[in-house]
Amino acid sequence: MSDETLNLALPYILPSQAQKHVTHNEALQRLDATVQLVFVAQLTAPPDPAVEGACYLIGSSATGAWSGKSGQVAFRQDGAWLYILPKPGWRAWFQSDSRLRVYQAGAWAELSLPADGAMSSLGINTTADHTNRLAVSAAATLFNNVGNGHQIKVNKASLSDTASLLFQTNWSGRAEMGLAGNDSFSIKVSPDGGSWQTGLSVSPLGIVDMPQQPAVRASLAIGALTPATGSQTGFSQLSAVRGGFALGSSLGGSLGNRLVVPAAGLYLLSIGCSIVTSSSHSVALMANAITTLVTAASQASSSAFRHSAIGLASLSAGDVLTLLHTGTAQYDFGAGKTEIIAVRL
Repeated sequence: MSDETLNLALPYILPSQAQKHVTHNEALQRLDATVQLVFVAQLTAPPDPAVEGACYLIGSSATGAWSGKSGQVAFRQDGAWLYILPKPGWRAWFQSDSRLRVYQAGAWAELSLPADGAMSSLGINTTADHTNRLAVSAAATLFNNVGNGHQIKVNKASLSDTASLLFQTNWSGRAEMGLAGNDSFSIKVSPDGGSWQTGLSVSPLGIVDMPQQPAVRASLAIGALTPATGSQTGFSQLSAVRGGFALGSSLGGSLGNRLVVPAAGLYLLSIGCSIVTSSSHSVALMANAITTLVTAASQASSSAFRHSAIGLASLSAGDVLTLLHTGTAQYDFGAGKTEIIAVRL
């Protein structure tokens, strides 16, 4: 029969043994160290001073009193060191980084999850909560393939629910993409986390819409008019408009208002003119009454006719558009007659 137990090497009290309390106390010391094992630190040399009742994991290349005992448990008791050799399957709490580890293959490693394990929540370098059951705090997160591809699935229960990706700045929403309250895929943005605008929407049939893309069809609802050469006319009706185009300041009388550009960008511009009679004349779409954007010109005619012109121009937010008339012509103003079209590309 051995003089000690097989697993924890606790000494037996032998028959007719003197000072049985010594053997008993040694067994209690080993139990005190290994039951609910907690490592205060991992060191390569004894600490000075050593804390009574503390366990230390002796690191590799140990020195001093710990020389030759690397990998063992050093337990401080009554001013002396008790050394214990761990066995596979032992578990210990590492106080320095608040981790539970298991001893296997000659090293202490964190507990691995079961192959088909499940858990109610998981926080990686952060704390998960009831809403965010999986929470990750890291510089990057990688989802790699096993085989040829990889899919991330975001499922919602019903049409009116939301399945989306939300992008935030300092925990305030700034952009969202996905199925938000319907089955059209949309990309939305916000300047403050409260007001949201849809920049792009794709219907379940694949039809793409950009509801905030500036576009306008503008005309002066006045009928027939012969502007004086060198004069300007504006607009009074927007028969099709989106993205913020609006009427600005008045040109006076019945000449309409300046048209205000809502956003900077490259615009496709078109002038369409319905002429009743004319001498040689031209009409130019102007920015801020200074820059010519598009010009439509025609020779004299005593019969009604139409002419048009198109062009591209870079405009800035706040620019104002008007028509500048040269020569003499009687125009038929109105939607579908003399009008302009501007679309931001």
